[in-house]
Amino acid sequence: MTLPATQQPHWHHHPEYDLIEAELSGALPLVAHSEIREARRALGLAALGEARVLQLGDCAESFSDADPVTTSRKVRNIQKIAARMAERSGQQVARFGRMAGQYAKPRSSNFETVSGIDLPSFRGELVNSFEADNLSRRHDPERMLQAYDASSAVVREVRAHWAGSAEELSGGPWVAHEALVLDYENALIRTDERTGEQFLTSTHFPWIGERTRQLDHAHVSMFSAISNPIGVKVGPTADPETVVRLCQLLDPHHTPGRLTLIVRMGREDIHVALAPIVRAVRRAGHPVVWISDPMHGNTISTESGRKTRLVSHIIEEATAFRHILETEGAHAAGLHLEAAATDVTECVGGPVPDEKALSERYETLCDPRLNPEQALGVIDSFF
Repeated sequence: MTLPATQQPHWHHHPEYDLIEAELSGALPLVAHSEIREARRALGLAALGEARVLQLGDCAESFSDADPVTTSRKVRNIQKIAARMAERSGQQVARFGRMAGQYAKPRSSNFETVSGIDLPSFRGELVNSFEADNLSRRHDPERMLQAYDASSAVVREVRAHWAGSAEELSGGPWVAHEALVLDYENALIRTDERTGEQFLTSTHFPWIGERTRQLDHAHVSMFSAISNPIGVKVGPTADPETVVRLCQLLDPHHTPGRLTLIVRMGREDIHVALAPIVRAVRRAGHPVVWISDPMHGNTISTESGRKTRLVSHIIEEATAFRHILETEGAHAAGLHLEAAATDVTECVGGPVPDEKALSERYETLCDPRLNPEQALGVIDSFF
C-alpha cells in the first residue's frame, strides 16, 4: 500500500522521470555507513548528557554555492560557532551543517505572489527555480540529479576539513538536511551487506519537518526503516501522546542517539507546550536528544512584507527551552540555527539595528538567517 505524503513535487508525468529515478537508485552513496555510525555515536553522547549538539547552516542551499571556497567558508563558520559552544558549555560538541542536501523546502501554500504576480511557490532548487516566472517554477525531476551532484561536491569539501583526523571526525562536522522529497531520498537508501542495516546515504543526519511528521504517512515510515540518527521537528501543535507515539515508531529499542527532537514552538507557546511533552517522553523511557530550533516559530513580516526574525525573540525561546528542560531533569543538548557564513542582514539585532538595515544584504532564498556575529550572540545567551 502506498502511504500518503505531503509537500511532494508534482512531476511524475515528466517523460524522463523513470530514467532519473533509475539513475539515482544506481548512484554511489553520498556518505559512508561508517560516517553515519560515527555521527550516531556522537549524538548518543549528547542523549546521555555528555556532549552538546550544534546544527547550523542555510535555510535553503543553492546549487551555485556547491564550490570549495563557499563550502569551506561555511565549514569554518560551523567550527567557529561550535568552538564557542564548547567553551561556554565545557563539553564537546557534535557539529552538523545544514548542507549537502538542504535543497527542498516545505511551503504553507502552493502559490505565492511575487511582484504582484501569482506563481507556484519556490520549493527549493531540488524542485524548481527561484526565478520568478511560470516556466522556472515548474517542478522538474531532473533537478534531483543536480542536487545529487551539488551534494557530492559539498560532501567532498567537508571531508577535506576532517583531514583524516580521528579526533576531528569524532565531532564532525557532518551533513544534515530535511528529508522532504521522497523520490530523491528513497532512491538513495542502501543496505549494508555486512549487517543488513538500511542507511539513507543522502546525508548523515536527516530530519522530518513539522509539516510531514504524521504518524501514518510515508516520511515516518521511511525513517522507521533506516539506521541513521534521525530528527523530528516538534512544534506548538504537538501533543505528548503524538510525540511519544513518534518515539515508539522511530526509537523502538530506546537507543541513545537514535532520535533527536528538535523543538520549534515560538517564544510564547513553548512555555505551555513543551514541559508536558518532555515529561511524557522521559516517562516512556526514550533517551532522545533535545535541541532547540528557536527560529522557525519566531518569523515575522515587516510592513513591506519582508520576512525577518528578531534576535531577541530567538534568544527568548532558546533560553526558555533550556530552563524548561533543566527544570524537568533533562539535558538541553544544543541548538539548531539557520545562519549564514557571511555578514547578511536578514535578522534584526546586534549588528543589524533595525528593519531599515535589512535591505543592505538580504540574500536568503527562503527564510531569514543569522549572521555569524548574531549566531555567536545566541550561543552566549543560551549558556
